[in-house]
Amino acid sequence: MAQQGTVRARAVRESPTAKLAKFFPEATPVHIPVSLTWGADKAAIRTETTIIEFGTPREVLFASTLPLEFADKLRVHNSDGSFDVEACVVALQYANERTAVAARFTQQVMNWIVKP
Repeated sequence: MAQQGTVRARAVRESPTAKLAKFFPEATPVHIPVSLTWGADKAAIRTETTIIEFGTPREVLFASTLPLEFADKLRVHNSDGSFDVEACVVALQYANERTAVAARFTQQVMNWIVKP
């Protein structure tokens, strides 16, 4: 005779960046290591390495520890220099020590992998 039992399912925790991506219907999962350069004042420039987790034809979504605010401009670039763009913060979702950020390109990006 078979016995009936219950199994506790493991909850898959969704990252804050994945939650923010739900507001961008064109968002495609990607995994692109980049560096961010940010600073309203040239004397206070800060940098950070992160991963672009989602992309649209016009935006990149990533997690950051920088104290970014809506409309801040930052530079997003990869290690070989083939991707080096300016972007403007258009959405933030605060979570613990890292913030999910969506930043929109300030110009058209020719070599961006997510196309319309």
